[in-house]
Amino acid sequence: MPPRKRSPRPPMPVPAGAREVFTDGACAGNPGPGGWAWAVDTSVYHSGREAASTNQRMEIRAAYEAVRALDGPLLVVSDSTYVVNCFRDAWWQGWLARGWTNSARQPVANRDLWEPFVELVAARGDVAFAWVKGHSGHVMNDFVDRLAVAACRGDG
Repeated sequence: MPPRKRSPRPPMPVPAGAREVFTDGACAGNPGPGGWAWAVDTSVYHSGREAASTNQRMEIRAAYEAVRALDGPLLVVSDSTYVVNCFRDAWWQGWLARGWTNSARQPVANRDLWEPFVELVAARGDVAFAWVKGHSGHVMNDFVDRLAVAACRGDG
């Protein structure tokens, strides 16, 4: 019997008037030097780095920094299902209910980033998340990828 296909999850409702911000993280090795970036367009963007990090940390950091930096309703577009699913599927609500443990009752990885990020998104109430396939020719996803890689290498 073939496996059942899951129906795609519905996207999050996008707040009225939301502007898109694209985010990405990169790591040279995993763990290794990491870089993150966000961009509204090719003239409004920011990036940064951590000397020792992981790809998942950089994906979270990119989205968190975008939400911290930009006012008004946002649609955060990421190629990280880890970031998108946390909010679209409300993983964070379970984490809070279980005292920052995951469904396997283990401590939530990267809690030091997730906790302030979740608090910020919940307090704002005007942020939604959407997934985009990485390395697929999407102009803005490719742009933030280049920025994150450059930051990771110390070139950004």
